[in-house]
Amino acid sequence: MGSYSIGEALNLLIEKSKWKPKIHGLRIQQEWEQIVGKTIAKYTRNVLLNGETIIIYTDIAALKQELHFGKQQLIERINEYFGERVVSDLVVK
Repeated sequence: MGSYSIGEALNLLIEKSKWKPKIHGLRIQQEWEQIVGKTIAKYTRNVLLNGETIIIYTDIAALKQELHFGKQQLIERINEYFGERVVSDLVVK
């Protein structure tokens, strides 16, 4: 057994546990504005990660349509932000 830094040990623990999806979900909620920008973040009520599906809640019809048409780009942006595949589908409600 080799020696690990504290950061490496924590990353290994997160990788092997079932905490990783929950951590991603929390990060998406907390960092939503950095991921999508101020305008979109301002008009979204809530963002949830359910498995690999991100659910975005908004009351603005034009934003719903924009998110629907830019679905693949937003999925790619989120995955790029995290540096790994976190989201594979997007639902707007």
